[in-house]
Amino acid sequence: MNPLFELRGVSMRYDGIVALNVAELDFPLGQFVSVVGPNGAGKSTLLGIMAGLRPEYEGHCRFAGNEVKRWPRRRLAQAVSFVPQTLRVEFPFTAEQVVMMGRTPFGDGLFETPADHEALERALEFTDTVAFRHRDFRSLSGGERQRVVLASALAQDPQALLLDEPTAFLDVKHQLAVQRVLRQLCARGILVVAATHDLNLAAAFCDRVVVLHRGGVAADAAPAEALRAEVIRSVFEVEAILHAEAGKRPWIRYDA
Repeated sequence: MNPLFELRGVSMRYDGIVALNVAELDFPLGQFVSVVGPNGAGKSTLLGIMAGLRPEYEGHCRFAGNEVKRWPRRRLAQAVSFVPQTLRVEFPFTAEQVVMMGRTPFGDGLFETPADHEALERALEFTDTVAFRHRDFRSLSGGERQRVVLASALAQDPQALLLDEPTAFLDVKHQLAVQRVLRQLCARGILVVAATHDLNLAAAFCDRVVVLHRGGVAADAAPAEALRAEVIRSVFEVEAILHAEAGKRPWIRYDA
């Protein structure tokens, strides 16, 4: 089976400075991938290219066999959902209305369909946002907003879910809850690619970790291999010990 996303020789520059330079990356359906790296490593740029938001890239980024920049925007939006780290909403929309916006790529008229409402309810339940569905989105905490934005993406029923720091504003309970939801989605055959700074969350939940450094791929493997101490030292410039016991998820301890 061909991968859902295929990247070959993909590069991106901002004001002449290389932000991303990836020789080869493939992303199949049903996989949970964390993209990690220091600030400025190219994580957001990579997700933006895959989401069709950075069409000025060089090289080839194909989704379902076709170049991302050549996909009609609406058709791509029906299949690929992107969750930014933050979302500004200036108008008094309720949380429920923001979630329903995830159905926009499927709309053919002024009225919502039963399928729209079914997707809405599933997304609210999945993200534990039912309790504040009628509150003004602007009144929510940062963590509550992030869960609503994730719900909006899930209402889209995508094949691929791309997330930029999905747990950045969440408390520990909801960090773990979101990661469990993402794993459930992968079990249903959805591709999940999430940029994160939390290496232990990546190690605990993901099938695979892509480590970016200065725009290139420094490692791409299962967590216990990609997050070895020498990789962390080289990329993040900190000392760490990776604990990997047979049959258990690895975890990282940093030297004080």
